[in-house]
Amino acid sequence: MVRTTPTKGERTRQRIVELAAPVFNRRGYAGASLRDLIGATGLEKGGIYNHFGSKEQLALEAYDYAISRTTELLARSQDGLTDPIERLTAMIEAFAVTVRRPAIEGGCPIMNTAIDADDTNPELLERARASMTLWHRLVGRIVKDGKADGILAADLDPYALASTITSSLEGALMLARLYDDPSHMDRVVDHLLAHVATLRVTGETK
Repeated sequence: MVRTTPTKGERTRQRIVELAAPVFNRRGYAGASLRDLIGATGLEKGGIYNHFGSKEQLALEAYDYAISRTTELLARSQDGLTDPIERLTAMIEAFAVTVRRPAIEGGCPIMNTAIDADDTNPELLERARASMTLWHRLVGRIVKDGKADGILAADLDPYALASTITSSLEGALMLARLYDDPSHMDRVVDHLLAHVATLRVTGETK
């Protein structure tokens, strides 16, 4: 018989990951101290390292948890949609929500980790790169499907659009946090949605 109910140890381990994720997302790998992790989890050093062999192992699993919250948000935005313009619009709007209601405290884990781990932790940096690549591929798949259906122009570059959308949204999020002003995101979203609306082949109707 296959066991499906998590053990007490597995539940504790998952709880540590969930509580540590916002700490790493806000402070970064180097900035998150053991004292911070103890304060967030309510466990002493031995209690934490009884489940994780190192701070890096905990940080990696905390990143995986944090990014899962963000990707889940983007995935849900695609539910029931087939039209590429509607799918791109829903994706952009779903990410924009995070400026006011972050999927995880501290903001986008891709951006935070990419900046923090650039020179300090190659494995975390690779995690962030892989996450962004998956986001690019999702945009690319939407574009390719739209082109195959004749809804989007045959010469539309899926990778250029993916780069434009993700870099614009991440940049807007950075400015919104820097100035504590979500209007930076609002302006970028308006611009992206207007651009996406122009991508439908003239005469194409849903």
